[in-house]
Amino acid sequence: LYFSAQRGILFFDHIKHLQSEMKICADILQPISSLIFSPDYTVLLLISDQGTVYTYKPAHSGEAVKLLDTCSNCFLAADFLTPGDKYCVSVTLSGEVQVWFLEDGTCLSKLNLDIEVHVT
Repeated sequence: LYFSAQRGILFFDHIKHLQSEMKICADILQPISSLIFSPDYTVLLLISDQGTVYTYKPAHSGEAVKLLDTCSNCFLAADFLTPGDKYCVSVTLSGEVQVWFLEDGTCLSKLNLDIEVHVT
């Protein structure tokens, strides 16, 4: 079970035979608003409420890597484009939809919807 705390800490709680072991996986120093696993569960997207997207690879047990930083135009949501875990799509408050290459954070495509977007 992966979950986050208010201060931007990603936790992993391993539960086995009524025993629970919790460990800190990463600290991004910003509150995390969303956690999204890739379809094959190899990559976890961490989206901060300040508009930054990080990737975390549970099998590698390393730090979260900053992938995207929108600064003034915060992401409302992001998710993987399937199949695979090479691309993600994001949407911003201002209605900009973007497709990203996850290897290096390259923006491959963008479309402006010309409307303000809300996530429910």
